[in-house]
Amino acid sequence: MEPRFKPVADHALLVTFSDAISEEAHAAVIALDQAIAADVPDGVIETVPALVNLLVSFDPIKTDHGAVESHLRTQLEGLESQKIIGVERQVQVCYEGPFAPDLEAVAAATGLSQEAVINAHLAGDFHVLMYGFSPGYAYLSGVPEAIQVPRKPAPVRGVPAGSVIIAGPQCLITTLTMPTGWSIIGRSPTPIFTGNPDHPFLFDVGDRVVFERVDLKTYEELCKEKVDG
Repeated sequence: MEPRFKPVADHALLVTFSDAISEEAHAAVIALDQAIAADVPDGVIETVPALVNLLVSFDPIKTDHGAVESHLRTQLEGLESQKIIGVERQVQVCYEGPFAPDLEAVAAATGLSQEAVINAHLAGDFHVLMYGFSPGYAYLSGVPEAIQVPRKPAPVRGVPAGSVIIAGPQCLITTLTMPTGWSIIGRSPTPIFTGNPDHPFLFDVGDRVVFERVDLKTYEELCKEKVDG
C-alpha cells in the first residue's frame, strides 16, 4: 500500500493510505502513528490518526514538509501493520418506535424486513476506528454489507443523543443532540461519557463493540439507573 503525502498549510503533512475505508488502510495508519510516537521526528508536535490517513503537525520554525516526509518515508520502510486488539464493549440498543425513525427506510432500500435489518446490525463485527467530529463520537467499522445505505441527501436536525446511526460501512452512537445525515435505526441507553478525566469515553481505538438488543421497558429502566447513578 503506497502512501501519498500532501502538505497542509505550512505546519502539517497529511499521509493517506487509501481512498476507501478498509482495515488494511487503518492498520497502516495506526502502525505509522505508533512508529512516530516511538521515534518523533524533529519539530513534530502532534499526530491525528483518522480512518485512512494520518495528519502530522509540526513547528514550521524547526522543520518543513520535506524533512518530515523524508523521516516518515524512512519509518515506513519495513513497517508492519498490526491490528490493535482492544477490549470488548457491550452497548445496549432499543430498535423500537420513535427511536428508529429510519428503520423502515433502510429495510425498503435493502429489500429486507425491519427485523432482518435489526438482526444484521446485531450480527455486525464492529470495531472502533477513530474519534472525531464531536466529543465521544467513536466511528465504528463493521456494518454488514446487506444493510449498508448511503447518507441522506440532507441532514436531519435535532437527532437525540444516544441515537444509533449508520452510513455505508460505518456505525456511530451519538453523544450530543445534533443534526445528522446518517440513518437512525435505534437508540442506546449505554453511557459513552464516563466522567473519568483519565478515560473520558467508553471506547478506545481498536475496541470491539457488541450491540445487545433491549426492549422499550428495559431501555427506560437503564436510563433511570443512569440518572439515579
